[in-house]
Amino acid sequence: MANKSLRIFFKHFFYSFKSDNFFLSLISSSLLIIIFFVLLFLPPSHSSSGKKAVLSYSTGLKNNLEDKIFKLRPVLKNGVFSFPILSAQSVVVLDLDSDIYLYEKNPDSQMLPASLTKLVTAMIALDYFPLDQEISFSGRYVEGQNMGLVAGESLTVEDAIEALLVYSANDAAYLLAENYPGGIESFVSAMNQKVLSLGASSTHFENPTGFDGGNHKTTALDLVKISKAVLEDRKIMEVVPKKEVVVLGLSSGKQYFLPNTNKLLGEVEGVLGLKTGWTENARENLITYYQKDGKRLLFILLGSQDRFGETRELIDWVLENYDWLWVEVR
Repeated sequence: MANKSLRIFFKHFFYSFKSDNFFLSLISSSLLIIIFFVLLFLPPSHSSSGKKAVLSYSTGLKNNLEDKIFKLRPVLKNGVFSFPILSAQSVVVLDLDSDIYLYEKNPDSQMLPASLTKLVTAMIALDYFPLDQEISFSGRYVEGQNMGLVAGESLTVEDAIEALLVYSANDAAYLLAENYPGGIESFVSAMNQKVLSLGASSTHFENPTGFDGGNHKTTALDLVKISKAVLEDRKIMEVVPKKEVVVLGLSSGKQYFLPNTNKLLGEVEGVLGLKTGWTENARENLITYYQKDGKRLLFILLGSQDRFGETRELIDWVLENYDWLWVEVR
Protein backbone atom coordinates (compact mmCIF):
# COMPACT_ATOMS: atom_id res chain seq x y z
CA MET A 1 0.00 0.00 0.00
CA ALA A 2 2.84 2.42 0.84
CA ASN A 3 4.60 1.70 -2.51
CA LYS A 4 1.39 2.41 -4.46
CA SER A 5 0.89 5.65 -2.56
CA LEU A 6 4.42 6.76 -3.34
CA ARG A 7 3.86 6.13 -7.08
CA ILE A 8 0.74 8.28 -6.99
CA PHE A 9 2.69 10.97 -5.13
CA PHE A 10 5.44 11.19 -7.74
CA LYS A 11 2.89 11.27 -10.56
CA HIS A 12 1.12 14.29 -9.01
CA PHE A 13 4.42 15.90 -8.03
CA PHE A 14 5.76 16.03 -11.59
CA TYR A 15 2.37 16.99 -12.99
CA SER A 16 2.22 20.03 -10.71
CA PHE A 17 5.25 21.55 -12.39
CA LYS A 18 3.54 21.46 -15.77
CA SER A 19 0.86 23.90 -14.54
CA ASP A 20 0.82 27.41 -16.09
CA ASN A 21 0.35 29.06 -12.69
CA PHE A 22 3.73 29.00 -10.93
CA PHE A 23 2.39 29.82 -7.46
CA LEU A 24 -0.29 27.20 -7.71
CA SER A 25 2.37 24.71 -8.71
CA LEU A 26 4.52 25.69 -5.74
CA ILE A 27 1.67 25.22 -3.25
CA SER A 28 0.70 21.90 -4.78
CA SER A 29 4.29 20.72 -4.64
CA SER A 30 4.58 21.66 -0.95
CA LEU A 31 1.44 19.77 -0.07
CA LEU A 32 2.63 16.76 -1.99
CA ILE A 33 5.97 16.81 -0.14
CA ILE A 34 4.11 16.77 3.21
CA ILE A 35 1.98 13.86 2.02
CA PHE A 36 5.16 12.09 0.90
CA PHE A 37 6.68 12.16 4.38
CA VAL A 38 3.40 11.08 5.95
CA LEU A 39 3.28 8.08 3.64
CA LEU A 40 6.95 7.37 4.18
CA PHE A 41 6.54 6.95 7.93
CA LEU A 42 3.13 5.29 7.83
CA PRO A 43 3.38 1.84 9.50
CA PRO A 44 2.74 -1.06 7.18
CA SER A 45 -0.69 -2.69 7.30
CA HIS A 46 -0.90 -5.87 9.41
CA SER A 47 -0.89 -9.04 7.43
CA SER A 48 -2.68 -12.14 8.64
CA SER A 49 0.64 -13.49 9.87
CA GLY A 50 1.08 -10.31 11.92
CA LYS A 51 -2.29 -10.84 13.55
CA LYS A 52 -1.29 -14.37 14.44
CA ALA A 53 1.85 -13.04 16.07
CA VAL A 54 -0.15 -10.62 18.23
CA LEU A 55 -2.64 -13.34 19.17
CA SER A 56 0.21 -15.68 19.97
CA TYR A 57 1.73 -13.13 22.36
CA SER A 58 -1.62 -12.48 24.06
CA THR A 59 -2.29 -16.20 24.45
CA GLY A 60 1.16 -16.74 25.89
CA LEU A 61 0.60 -13.98 28.45
CA LYS A 62 -2.79 -15.45 29.38
CA ASN A 63 -1.34 -18.93 29.77
CA ASN A 64 1.46 -17.50 31.90
CA LEU A 65 -1.09 -15.93 34.27
CA GLU A 66 -3.21 -19.09 34.34
CA ASP A 67 -0.16 -21.07 35.45
CA LYS A 68 0.08 -18.91 38.58
CA ILE A 69 -2.06 -19.45 41.67
CA PHE A 70 -2.87 -16.55 44.00
CA LYS A 71 -4.31 -17.01 47.48
CA LEU A 72 -5.35 -14.61 50.20
CA ARG A 73 -2.66 -14.62 52.89
CA PRO A 74 -2.19 -12.68 56.16
CA VAL A 75 0.96 -10.57 55.91
CA LEU A 76 2.46 -8.73 58.89
CA LYS A 77 2.64 -5.02 58.16
CA ASN A 78 6.02 -3.33 57.83
CA GLY A 79 7.32 -1.69 60.95
CA VAL A 80 5.47 -3.89 63.44
CA PHE A 81 7.78 -4.36 66.42
CA SER A 82 5.26 -4.44 69.26
CA PHE A 83 3.71 -7.78 70.19
CA PRO A 84 1.17 -8.55 72.94
CA ILE A 85 2.66 -9.47 76.30
CA LEU A 86 0.25 -11.97 77.85
CA SER A 87 -0.07 -13.77 81.16
CA ALA A 88 -1.23 -16.91 79.30
CA GLN A 89 1.41 -19.61 79.46
CA SER A 90 0.67 -21.05 76.02
CA VAL A 91 -0.93 -19.25 73.07
CA VAL A 92 -1.58 -19.74 69.38
CA VAL A 93 -3.46 -17.63 66.87
CA LEU A 94 -4.19 -19.29 63.55
CA ASP A 95 -5.59 -18.00 60.27
CA LEU A 96 -7.74 -21.01 59.40
CA ASP A 97 -8.01 -20.45 55.64
CA SER A 98 -4.26 -20.18 55.03
CA ASP A 99 -3.17 -22.34 58.01
CA ILE A 100 -0.67 -19.61 58.91
CA TYR A 101 0.13 -18.96 62.57
CA LEU A 102 -0.13 -15.26 63.42
CA TYR A 103 1.06 -15.45 67.03
CA GLU A 104 2.68 -18.17 69.13
CA LYS A 105 3.85 -18.54 72.69
CA ASN A 106 5.02 -21.94 73.94
CA PRO A 107 2.63 -23.70 71.53
CA ASP A 108 3.86 -27.23 72.27
CA SER A 109 4.11 -26.97 76.07
CA GLN A 110 2.18 -29.56 78.06
CA MET A 111 -0.81 -27.86 79.66
CA LEU A 112 -3.94 -28.71 81.63
CA PRO A 113 -7.02 -28.49 79.37
CA ALA A 114 -9.67 -28.16 82.10
CA SER A 115 -13.14 -27.97 80.51
CA LEU A 116 -11.77 -27.62 76.98
CA THR A 117 -11.90 -31.41 77.36
CA LYS A 118 -15.67 -31.20 76.88
CA LEU A 119 -15.29 -30.48 73.16
CA VAL A 120 -14.08 -34.07 72.76
CA THR A 121 -16.75 -35.30 75.19
CA ALA A 122 -19.35 -33.78 72.87
CA MET A 123 -17.78 -35.33 69.77
CA ILE A 124 -17.85 -38.84 71.27
CA ALA A 125 -21.47 -38.41 72.40
CA LEU A 126 -22.50 -37.19 68.95
CA ASP A 127 -20.67 -40.08 67.30
CA TYR A 128 -22.68 -42.62 69.27
CA PHE A 129 -26.03 -41.31 70.55
CA PRO A 130 -29.10 -40.20 68.58
CA LEU A 131 -29.93 -36.63 69.60
CA ASP A 132 -33.42 -37.54 70.76
CA GLN A 133 -32.33 -40.48 72.95
CA GLU A 134 -33.29 -40.10 76.61
CA ILE A 135 -30.54 -40.83 79.14
CA SER A 136 -30.76 -40.93 82.96
CA PHE A 137 -28.34 -39.67 85.60
CA SER A 138 -27.04 -42.02 88.29
CA GLY A 139 -26.85 -39.36 90.98
CA ARG A 140 -23.08 -39.63 91.43
CA TYR A 141 -21.42 -36.71 93.17
CA VAL A 142 -19.63 -34.45 90.71
CA GLU A 143 -17.48 -31.49 91.77
CA GLY A 144 -17.31 -28.07 90.21
CA GLN A 145 -19.70 -26.47 87.71
CA ASN A 146 -22.98 -28.40 87.69
CA MET A 147 -26.46 -27.79 86.32
CA GLY A 148 -27.99 -29.56 89.33
CA LEU A 149 -28.93 -33.03 88.09
CA VAL A 150 -30.20 -35.44 90.70
CA ALA A 151 -30.46 -39.23 90.67
CA GLY A 152 -33.03 -40.43 88.17
CA GLU A 153 -33.23 -37.17 86.23
CA SER A 154 -33.39 -37.70 82.47
CA LEU A 155 -32.42 -35.48 79.55
CA THR A 156 -32.31 -35.92 75.82
CA VAL A 157 -28.80 -36.29 74.47
CA GLU A 158 -29.27 -33.02 72.61
CA ASP A 159 -30.07 -31.15 75.81
CA ALA A 160 -27.20 -32.81 77.66
CA ILE A 161 -24.79 -31.66 74.94
CA GLU A 162 -26.14 -28.10 75.13
CA ALA A 163 -25.65 -28.07 78.91
CA LEU A 164 -22.18 -29.49 78.43
CA LEU A 165 -21.00 -26.94 75.85
CA VAL A 166 -22.89 -23.80 76.88
CA TYR A 167 -22.87 -24.01 80.68
CA SER A 168 -19.88 -26.38 80.91
CA ALA A 169 -21.86 -28.65 83.22
CA ASN A 170 -19.75 -31.41 84.73
CA ASP A 171 -22.80 -33.48 85.66
CA ALA A 172 -23.93 -33.36 82.01
CA ALA A 173 -20.50 -34.75 81.00
CA TYR A 174 -20.88 -37.68 83.38
CA LEU A 175 -24.49 -38.20 82.29
CA LEU A 176 -23.27 -38.81 78.73
CA ALA A 177 -20.30 -40.95 79.79
CA GLU A 178 -22.34 -43.17 82.15
CA ASN A 179 -24.79 -44.07 79.40
CA TYR A 180 -22.11 -45.00 76.87
CA PRO A 181 -21.58 -48.76 76.28
CA GLY A 182 -18.99 -49.89 78.84
CA GLY A 183 -19.57 -46.80 80.97
CA ILE A 184 -17.18 -43.99 81.85
CA GLU A 185 -13.99 -45.97 81.27
CA SER A 186 -14.99 -46.95 77.73
CA PHE A 187 -16.14 -43.41 77.03
CA VAL A 188 -12.78 -41.93 78.06
CA SER A 189 -11.00 -44.60 76.02
CA ALA A 190 -13.03 -43.51 72.99
CA MET A 191 -12.02 -39.90 73.70
CA ASN A 192 -8.34 -40.84 73.60
CA GLN A 193 -8.76 -42.83 70.41
CA LYS A 194 -10.53 -39.85 68.87
CA VAL A 195 -7.76 -37.35 69.55
CA LEU A 196 -5.12 -39.78 68.30
CA SER A 197 -7.07 -40.15 65.05
CA LEU A 198 -6.95 -36.35 64.72
CA GLY A 199 -3.16 -36.32 65.12
CA ALA A 200 -3.27 -34.86 68.65
CA SER A 201 -0.62 -37.23 69.97
CA SER A 202 0.38 -35.06 72.95
CA THR A 203 -3.14 -35.10 74.38
CA HIS A 204 -4.48 -37.61 76.87
CA PHE A 205 -7.70 -37.65 78.90
CA GLU A 206 -8.57 -39.41 82.16
CA ASN A 207 -12.12 -38.13 82.62
CA PRO A 208 -14.91 -36.57 80.52
CA THR A 209 -14.99 -33.24 82.36
CA GLY A 210 -11.43 -31.91 82.40
CA PHE A 211 -10.60 -32.45 86.07
CA ASP A 212 -6.89 -32.13 86.75
CA GLY A 213 -4.83 -35.13 87.73
CA GLY A 214 -2.69 -37.96 86.51
CA ASN A 215 -1.98 -37.81 82.82
CA HIS A 216 -4.80 -35.46 81.80
CA LYS A 217 -2.95 -33.07 79.45
CA THR A 218 -2.84 -31.34 76.10
CA THR A 219 -0.95 -28.69 74.09
CA ALA A 220 -2.12 -25.62 72.21
CA LEU A 221 -1.03 -27.20 68.93
CA ASP A 222 -3.06 -30.32 69.68
CA LEU A 223 -6.05 -28.15 70.49
CA VAL A 224 -5.73 -26.59 67.04
CA LYS A 225 -6.21 -30.05 65.51
CA ILE A 226 -9.13 -30.81 67.81
CA SER A 227 -10.72 -27.42 67.13
CA LYS A 228 -10.51 -27.93 63.38
CA ALA A 229 -12.52 -31.13 63.78
CA VAL A 230 -15.03 -29.32 66.00
CA LEU A 231 -15.48 -26.61 63.37
CA GLU A 232 -16.56 -29.32 60.93
CA ASP A 233 -19.23 -30.58 63.33
CA ARG A 234 -22.52 -28.91 62.41
CA LYS A 235 -24.24 -29.64 65.73
CA ILE A 236 -21.46 -28.36 67.95
CA MET A 237 -21.13 -25.19 65.87
CA GLU A 238 -24.87 -24.69 66.18
CA VAL A 239 -24.66 -24.86 69.98
CA VAL A 240 -21.50 -22.99 71.00
CA PRO A 241 -22.59 -19.48 69.87
CA LYS A 242 -25.75 -19.57 72.03
CA LYS A 243 -25.69 -17.06 74.86
CA GLU A 244 -28.03 -19.25 76.93
CA VAL A 245 -30.09 -22.41 76.70
CA VAL A 246 -33.11 -23.80 78.49
CA VAL A 247 -32.92 -27.53 79.19
CA LEU A 248 -35.92 -29.60 80.24
CA GLY A 249 -35.65 -32.32 82.86
CA LEU A 250 -37.80 -35.14 81.48
CA SER A 251 -38.31 -36.88 84.81
CA SER A 252 -38.82 -33.83 87.01
CA GLY A 253 -40.32 -31.44 84.47
CA LYS A 254 -37.83 -28.87 85.73
CA GLN A 255 -36.46 -26.21 83.40
CA TYR A 256 -32.74 -25.46 83.72
CA PHE A 257 -31.78 -21.94 82.60
CA LEU A 258 -28.13 -22.11 81.63
CA PRO A 259 -26.06 -19.07 80.52
CA ASN A 260 -22.97 -19.44 78.36
CA THR A 261 -19.69 -19.24 80.26
CA ASN A 262 -18.07 -17.38 77.32
CA LYS A 263 -18.30 -13.66 78.12
CA LEU A 264 -17.10 -12.61 74.66
CA LEU A 265 -20.30 -13.80 72.98
CA GLY A 266 -22.38 -10.78 72.03
CA GLU A 267 -19.62 -8.48 73.29
CA VAL A 268 -17.02 -8.89 70.54
CA GLU A 269 -18.44 -8.90 67.03
CA GLY A 270 -17.29 -11.94 65.09
CA VAL A 271 -16.82 -14.25 68.09
CA LEU A 272 -18.79 -17.50 67.60
CA GLY A 273 -17.61 -19.75 70.46
CA LEU A 274 -15.88 -22.25 71.09
CA LYS A 275 -15.16 -23.23 74.75
CA THR A 276 -14.03 -22.02 78.14
CA GLY A 277 -12.08 -23.97 80.74
CA TRP A 278 -10.93 -23.37 84.30
CA THR A 279 -9.47 -25.21 87.24
CA GLU A 280 -7.34 -23.85 90.04
CA ASN A 281 -4.23 -25.49 88.60
CA ALA A 282 -4.99 -24.94 84.92
CA ARG A 283 -6.05 -21.31 85.51
CA GLU A 284 -8.10 -19.74 82.72
CA ASN A 285 -8.33 -21.42 79.31
CA LEU A 286 -10.24 -20.25 76.25
CA ILE A 287 -10.63 -21.36 72.64
CA THR A 288 -12.23 -18.68 70.47
CA TYR A 289 -13.51 -18.94 66.92
CA TYR A 290 -13.66 -15.58 65.14
CA GLN A 291 -15.33 -15.03 61.77
CA LYS A 292 -15.83 -11.62 60.20
CA ASP A 293 -15.15 -9.76 56.92
CA GLY A 294 -14.01 -12.95 55.20
CA LYS A 295 -11.50 -13.83 57.93
CA ARG A 296 -11.66 -17.05 59.97
CA LEU A 297 -9.35 -17.02 62.99
CA LEU A 298 -8.71 -19.39 65.89
CA PHE A 299 -7.41 -18.10 69.24
CA ILE A 300 -6.22 -20.51 71.93
CA LEU A 301 -5.06 -19.30 75.35
CA LEU A 302 -3.99 -21.68 78.12
CA GLY A 303 -3.02 -20.80 81.68
CA SER A 304 -4.15 -17.18 81.51
CA GLN A 305 -4.99 -14.80 84.32
CA ASP A 306 -7.43 -12.90 82.07
CA ARG A 307 -8.57 -15.09 79.19
CA PHE A 308 -11.31 -12.76 77.94
CA GLY A 309 -9.26 -9.57 78.16
CA GLU A 310 -6.22 -11.17 76.53
CA THR A 311 -8.30 -12.68 73.75
CA ARG A 312 -9.78 -9.24 73.05
CA GLU A 313 -6.26 -7.82 72.97
CA LEU A 314 -5.10 -10.49 70.53
CA ILE A 315 -8.09 -9.98 68.22
CA ASP A 316 -7.43 -6.23 68.09
CA TRP A 317 -3.69 -6.71 67.59
CA VAL A 318 -4.11 -9.17 64.72
CA LEU A 319 -6.64 -7.01 62.88
CA GLU A 320 -4.50 -3.88 63.30
CA ASN A 321 -1.15 -5.42 62.35
CA TYR A 322 -1.95 -7.85 59.55
CA ASP A 323 -3.08 -7.21 55.98
CA TRP A 324 -4.78 -9.94 53.98
CA LEU A 325 -3.15 -9.82 50.52
CA TRP A 326 -3.32 -11.89 47.34
CA VAL A 327 0.01 -13.73 47.29
CA GLU A 328 1.39 -15.90 44.50
CA VAL A 329 1.80 -19.44 45.79
CA ARG A 330 2.89 -21.05 42.50
